[in-house]
Amino acid sequence: MLADDHPALRRNLRMLLDIEPDLETVAEASDMRTALEQIRAYRPHVLVLGLRPADGSLAEPIDELRKQSPRTEIVVITMQDNKLLADQVLAAGAIGFVLTDRADVELTEAVRNAATGAKFVSPHVV
Repeated sequence: MLADDHPALRRNLRMLLDIEPDLETVAEASDMRTALEQIRAYRPHVLVLGLRPADGSLAEPIDELRKQSPRTEIVVITMQDNKLLADQVLAAGAIGFVLTDRADVELTEAVRNAATGAKFVSPHVV
C-alpha cells in the first residue's frame, strides 16, 4: 500500500513497485484518514508511508497505523536525509527508511525486506 500526498510521486512509486513480479500495490491514500481506512480494509503486508503530519512527527501516525493493522510493516519514504529522523521513525515502529531521491534503486529492496520482517535504512542517510 502507498500513502503519500503527492499524486505524481505516488503514481511513480506505484509503477516502480508494480513492474516487479513479486510486488503488488493493493491500495493508495493521499491523506492519513484514507490511509487508516485503507489499512483496515486491505491489511497490506507493507505500507510505504510518505505522508507528513502538520506537526512533522511521524511517531503518532505510525503508532496508529500499527494499531489498525499490527502485521503491516511500515517503510517511510522522505526527502529528509536525516539520521535522527530515521532513528525516530524506527523507534516509533517503522521497519524501513528510504530517501525519495533513492527510491528508484532502494524502495523495492526496502519493501521486500519489510515483507520478511527485516529492517532497511538507506545507506545514504547521514
